[in-house]
Amino acid sequence: MKLSPATFRALARRDKAADRVVPPTGFTARLTLFVAAAMAFLAVFALALSLAAGRLAANWGDELARASTVRISAPEGQMAAQTAAALRLLEQTTGVASARALSEAEQQALLEPWFGPDLPVASLPVPQLIEVIETDAGYDPAGLRLRLQAEVPGAVLDDHARWRKPLVAAAARLNMLGWVSALLIAATVGAMVTLAANAALAANAQVIAVLRLVGATDIYIARAFVRRFTLRALTGAAAGTALGIVAVLLMPAGGETAGFLTGLGFRGWHWLIPLLVPPLAAAVAFIATAVAARRVLGGLS
Repeated sequence: MKLSPATFRALARRDKAADRVVPPTGFTARLTLFVAAAMAFLAVFALALSLAAGRLAANWGDELARASTVRISAPEGQMAAQTAAALRLLEQTTGVASARALSEAEQQALLEPWFGPDLPVASLPVPQLIEVIETDAGYDPAGLRLRLQAEVPGAVLDDHARWRKPLVAAAARLNMLGWVSALLIAATVGAMVTLAANAALAANAQVIAVLRLVGATDIYIARAFVRRFTLRALTGAAAGTALGIVAVLLMPAGGETAGFLTGLGFRGWHWLIPLLVPPLAAAVAFIATAVAARRVLGGLS
């Protein structure tokens, strides 16, 4: 039996008489259903992880790419003058869209997660922070640092590059890891279905021999196994996908302060992606069973 396109079409054709060749229940049936359901459940989470990591990388890249911070550390009597000088310099810098000094309340909000809400910012030597938003063209960080060093000795520019690049790289790798996990899950489904099909074919070796004696072709015999295992994989994957979607829906919803775990899920049209898991699992099972049937039937000849 050669696995040509015509053979695959013949294997996909329904035949009620051939379907009765494979026992409808048994160990292989339960194994196929369980593996397909478990792998589909894990695939939904792998896809959710991958898409969430991709969104996180995009958000971090967009939010940090155009934002910079100037930190001014100066004696109390010089803080206001150096802040004003830094703001004038930034307004004259090509590539800077806007610059503003953070208020005392804003700086306290930044320190609150570490020091609590009652931190007396006004009585502590906390540096003054200036938020810098750059244009699409951007500015020259090296040149701006030199100008700040010459005109505002207490100012330090942080363009967020050292923070942005590792975060974006880590999120991008998580995105890739999610898709690699999905591929490994598909391979696992194929391997387990192949083992189950081999076991079913070996257990029905005497039935296959009798069918051949009465004139049944290998395609007729293989069709029964291929269709049965494909439907089992489809049913199990559909159940696992449904459970996975419910589990993702039960994850905490993300808001304005959403982090990675609270943002784990699907957005917009991405909810359609998990619906591809059952048919893909069925396709993997169809191919794996066809290959296993070809090998086993060839060995029984």
